[in-house]
Amino acid sequence: MKKAVMPFAIVVLLALVPYVAVEFAGLGFVFGVIVPYLAIAVFLIGFTYRIIDWAKSPVPFRIPTTCGQEKSLDWIRPNRLESPSNFFEAVARVFSEVLFFRSLFRNTKAEMHDGPKLAYGSSKWLWIAGLAFHWSMLVVVLRHYRFFIEKVPGFVTLLEDFDGILDVTLPALYLTDVLLLGAVTFLVLRRFRDVKVRLISIPADYFPLFLLLGIAVVGVLMRYIVKVDVMSVKDLMINLVHFNLTLPEGIGALFYVHLFLVCVFAMYFPFSKLMHMGGVFMSPTRNLVNNSRRKRHVNPWNPDIRIRTYAEYEDEFREKMNKANLPVEKK
Repeated sequence: MKKAVMPFAIVVLLALVPYVAVEFAGLGFVFGVIVPYLAIAVFLIGFTYRIIDWAKSPVPFRIPTTCGQEKSLDWIRPNRLESPSNFFEAVARVFSEVLFFRSLFRNTKAEMHDGPKLAYGSSKWLWIAGLAFHWSMLVVVLRHYRFFIEKVPGFVTLLEDFDGILDVTLPALYLTDVLLLGAVTFLVLRRFRDVKVRLISIPADYFPLFLLLGIAVVGVLMRYIVKVDVMSVKDLMINLVHFNLTLPEGIGALFYVHLFLVCVFAMYFPFSKLMHMGGVFMSPTRNLVNNSRRKRHVNPWNPDIRIRTYAEYEDEFREKMNKANLPVEKK
């Protein structure tokens, strides 16, 4: 619990800074124009640097993680996803991980029972929460696309109609809002409740969760409770896209809190564990073909080693071998 206090306090402080600065100091231009541009620059530069740095890492050998039968004889059925034998199977494996979290789906829990006996069981709640969080986040990001262009594309409207299908509130309650808040809350409580996870957790594990929770809570407040001028918000976003440094009037301070937390999240992203979003595509344990039996892989970085024959060895040590009464080929 102590590890989570500091990250929580930092997120609260980050939320208070733009609210106080805009509400009482009139620094809307700083948090509405300068900070977003800075966040975008840091995100793009940091993300690109990390990807290029990983791309330069040598991977001379095939080290895919396999959980199934490798392709061998024709009458033995291979597991094409767990042990891919060609490029297309490896691509399918990567995208099954990205879209459906196949590895996490197979996650199991181990518990000690009377005996003592070690029992394994299914543990799907983490998989469900992770899937709900990532897919909800994707839908939320796509829904926000309407704020960056003047004419809303049809796929965004269709997405919003499907997301608000319950239509039990005014404005319509989005399913992704509920799923996102519920999933992030579950991930936070899991780190508190599970002793093993709590033991290995560090403050850097709690900070992005609290930051995401803060972004989601402020976003929900703006939509359902504390109304903001949506048209002014859209004008600001379109101005940023077109590099128009004009700040529209009538935007409440709560929106700047939401925007600032998003900017902090974007700047923090490339330097954190969240970079698994880009790193998963470059993981050699996932994206490599398992063909070590059919093709020999030689490390190109191996140093050249001079090989000495036995005859040369004996020529050098023949005298000592004779004194030690060791057999030699040449007398």
